[in-house]
Amino acid sequence: MTGDTWTAEDIPDQLGRVAVVTGANSGNGFETARALAGRGALVVLAVRDLAKGSAAAEAIRAEHPGAELALQEADLASLDSVRRGAAAIADRYERIDLLVNNAGVFHTPRRQTSDGFEIRFGTNHLGHFAWTGLLLDRLLPVAGSRVVTVSSNAHRYRARIDFERFGMEQGRSQSAAYGRSKLANLLFTHELQRRLAAAGAETIALAAHPGWAETEILRDFPLIGLIRPLIRPLQHRAAAGALATLRAATDPAAAGGEFYGPDGLWEMRGHPVLVGSSDRSRDPELQRQTWEASEQVTGLSFEV
Repeated sequence: MTGDTWTAEDIPDQLGRVAVVTGANSGNGFETARALAGRGALVVLAVRDLAKGSAAAEAIRAEHPGAELALQEADLASLDSVRRGAAAIADRYERIDLLVNNAGVFHTPRRQTSDGFEIRFGTNHLGHFAWTGLLLDRLLPVAGSRVVTVSSNAHRYRARIDFERFGMEQGRSQSAAYGRSKLANLLFTHELQRRLAAAGAETIALAAHPGWAETEILRDFPLIGLIRPLIRPLQHRAAAGALATLRAATDPAAAGGEFYGPDGLWEMRGHPVLVGSSDRSRDPELQRQTWEASEQVTGLSFEV
């Protein structure tokens, strides 16, 4: 480890570990899967599109011919798909060392998930909430196992949880909707960590954010082709954006409840370090309420 200049070279040996990464076919998820596989982990690429997942696996194997990779279909915008995907993984693997909740939706046409939730909240938070709950029994017995959920600095901006319309709110602002889902990611992480610690579990929960990474998350943004040259100097590559996730997932010094992000201006780019989060994200009562509301709307209760 090299302190504030932590890089992929600091990832410890992952041989013998099983990592499950959602949204692993592109962007930060792909880079996370690539780095873990390069260090010897067996990586399950949990993806919505199996053809894209297969192409991602081929790209990783081209760089790391001996990489152990598996594909699993899982659409986080469908609780039925989440249940099927989690059941298939649980049947295949007796243990999971790393669960990386990475898949996300940002700027996309206003629509709902197959279960009627607002697309960003339903995918980014509720899908991962259910996914984690269904796979948790494969992590709990494993010493050093971790759940890492990818949030965003957008959790600070116009982010409010409306418990009267929990998961259903369809406001005009896509940025506010995205921020709400990313706030929920942090509230979930903190409440999960509290419950794991109270149960004396071997598993810890952490969060990370990539800063402003060059990924496909803005692919549906209007006029993206015109504005990309203007925003590129503010961004860093997806491989750099994935470092915060990778540090949360593998740094031996990382602890439950910690939040990692870039160390540069406004946390947009840079090396991964411990970062702060909003007061709202650290509110224990809001964490508890979000957890209980998530259980109610997904119909799923955790073991902890």
